[in-house]
Amino acid sequence: MAINLFQREQPQKGLFAVEKAGLLYGIITTILILCLFSKLKDPLLMLGERAGILGMMIALYFGYRAYPCRLTTFTRVGTQMGLLAYWYPDTYEFNRLFPNLDHLFSAAEQSIFHCQPSLIMNQILPRWTSEFFNMGYFSYYPMIALVVMFYFFFRYKQFKKITFIIICSFFIFYFIYIFLPVAGPQYYFQAIGLDQAAAGHFPNIGHYFYSHSELLPSPGSSDGFFYHLVENSQAAGERPTAAFPSSHVGISTILMIIAFKGKKSLFFCMLPFYIFLCGATVYIQAHYLIDAIAGFVSAFIIYGISLWMYERWFIPSDYCKGEKPTF
Repeated sequence: MAINLFQREQPQKGLFAVEKAGLLYGIITTILILCLFSKLKDPLLMLGERAGILGMMIALYFGYRAYPCRLTTFTRVGTQMGLLAYWYPDTYEFNRLFPNLDHLFSAAEQSIFHCQPSLIMNQILPRWTSEFFNMGYFSYYPMIALVVMFYFFFRYKQFKKITFIIICSFFIFYFIYIFLPVAGPQYYFQAIGLDQAAAGHFPNIGHYFYSHSELLPSPGSSDGFFYHLVENSQAAGERPTAAFPSSHVGISTILMIIAFKGKKSLFFCMLPFYIFLCGATVYIQAHYLIDAIAGFVSAFIIYGISLWMYERWFIPSDYCKGEKPTF
């Protein structure tokens, strides 16, 4: 059955849950900017960008009120999803102020596994497997888009709920990253040298990443199509931050939970990409293995928190009278 994106709907008052989550995150980080104003690199720019985001939210709200339909609903929600690409590098502006902790996490990795899995994984696996891992890693954002679009077109009554869970989960990870400055092997090993990392020597580099963002080239076959996609995407948007716990593993696990609840066939279609994505976080040296494990475990906790927050605080405001998501 065809879906009419322009058919008028009963308008819902106030902000959607995803917008409230974005607004709350913006307010809290604005307070942080004011508290750390003299230490931040460009606090006025950060404040100006937040003012621009607020203005855009207001404009989209009045656009929706003028013509409430699925398309204007999707525009409001989709904008908040798109802003995640801004909020992620924004965490680096805060955590670069704190001394780096990679020496503790790499030492813990060495103590637990008696090696650095991120260094040896690509050495023990055949070179041709690198394309599968890079494909999995690059699938991260397409997986988000696939789950969101599935619910928009086929589970519309649950659309606002699952997008809130996704966005709230991202923000919980981002709060952790602001105050836990761990860059991951691709940055830390570049800073200390691969020889020291292989030898099990992990010096404290303090505030090195305040002014450095060089990362190791990705291992594997440099002739691969997905290899270059991952390299280019990391060069464009990656920062020496957000290693522990792995949000790639955490968010993708939450996506798999949501996909399983939505349609089993969607879950199984995504499963191979999910498996390679989780492996790729260590393979391409973006994360320590303990980051990936913590990302998987934390996913279930963060999913539960986000679901509880939505059902406790947002169901009345996100649905018209008499409506309730069945998810």
